[in-house]
Amino acid sequence: MGQGNILAYGLLTLWPILAIRVYQKKTIQEATLWVLFGGFMILPVGTLIDFPLIPALGKHSMPVLSVVIGCWLIKKQKIKIFRNKGLVQVFVLLLFTGTFITAELNSDSIIFGKIVLHGLTLHDAISAVIGVFIPIIPFFIGKQFFRSYNDQLLMFRFLVFAGLIYTIPMLYEIRMSPQLHTIFYGYFPHKFNQQVRDGGFRPVVFMGHGLWVAFFTACVLTAAAALWSINEKIRKFSPAKVCYYLVIVLVLCKSMASLIYGAFALIAIKMLSYQMQIRVAVMLVILALLYPVMSITKTFPHEKVTQLAAIYMGEDRAQSLQFRFDNERILLNHAKERFFFGWGGWGRNRVYDEKTGKDLSVTDGRWIITLGTTGFIGFISKFGLLAIAVLRAKKAMKFLTKKNEKILLSAQSLLVAIIMIDQLPNASLAPWLWLLVGGLLGRSESIIVQSK
Repeated sequence: MGQGNILAYGLLTLWPILAIRVYQKKTIQEATLWVLFGGFMILPVGTLIDFPLIPALGKHSMPVLSVVIGCWLIKKQKIKIFRNKGLVQVFVLLLFTGTFITAELNSDSIIFGKIVLHGLTLHDAISAVIGVFIPIIPFFIGKQFFRSYNDQLLMFRFLVFAGLIYTIPMLYEIRMSPQLHTIFYGYFPHKFNQQVRDGGFRPVVFMGHGLWVAFFTACVLTAAAALWSINEKIRKFSPAKVCYYLVIVLVLCKSMASLIYGAFALIAIKMLSYQMQIRVAVMLVILALLYPVMSITKTFPHEKVTQLAAIYMGEDRAQSLQFRFDNERILLNHAKERFFFGWGGWGRNRVYDEKTGKDLSVTDGRWIITLGTTGFIGFISKFGLLAIAVLRAKKAMKFLTKKNEKILLSAQSLLVAIIMIDQLPNASLAPWLWLLVGGLLGRSESIIVQSK
């Protein structure tokens, strides 16, 4: 299972050991950032270490496991997952119980031609629960350990620093083609033709796809814009010049969606008031939450959006968008058959030809993947955790008096809202993003508690 050379397996295996050393040398906040972001940025894509019962450990899960080891064994801090309060606890319990119920309701086998999708078992249920919770553990770490303004500032500065370092291999691949993953790990992690765009190349580096590199860059630009607003230098570099540089790199990434995200965030942070940024963030969150309902009721203007894309972004972009909408429609029709708890894993959420068994669907958006596999309960649980961070930040904003604190809180709210919106066309919700979301909730709750 998985692929890769000795370097790929060696680095993946050694990551927990490296994490222990980092946690011994640095604070829990610094160590978590290094281990989690470092894993996302350099570990191989598709190299997996398989253990019984639990899902195979790879690029996204091994850093999370390493962070857990560092927090528990080195820092002697237990991560609170089932000891939260309010809606957070409700969403956690729904996610936990819902995954078990999904398995129980999908014990039937499904046959399409020569393709047989076997029913889910208790083993599948346990594995699915572990698989659901591993990626979101950083959310609870962020909520628990990134609660002060200094923690928030550290997160922003680290994100920008890491992003600037990463632009070096990115620029190399933009010029020379995405080859670094092949050079170091012995194989290319995705379809190479998808990285060829507009007469050039999208950088992939070690993230798996050019779209994820571009979205990472958009997040880095958002953080840099916030640091610019508080006049915080990035090492010895002017934050304004760093933003201009990142805009250029983002353009070269050749991803229209991420370019729109980055430009929108930069303009909003520099031109809108803190309160307006929060309002915009809340509006985006509501849009992300209502999108499935609007798609089901056919009230979302898919056709109008495609027409606008054709006018302003070109026919190729419009066709790509229409392709996504078409696949959403057939997947959504399938998901509605088991709407509340979904079809479970192992490809049961996909659409197949009844006679030949050919897979007819392409799953791009995280929302439709979540709705198809774990149903409405899974969707509202997972996306609810994202939404509550922004809604709690809106409440916390009115208690802040210092300008710099308002800037960072509103900017992070905007960033989390953009993360939610990106889950409609893409599936970019990696553990490092969950850390940013949890950090926003932790900071907001700290502000509210201190105001009482």
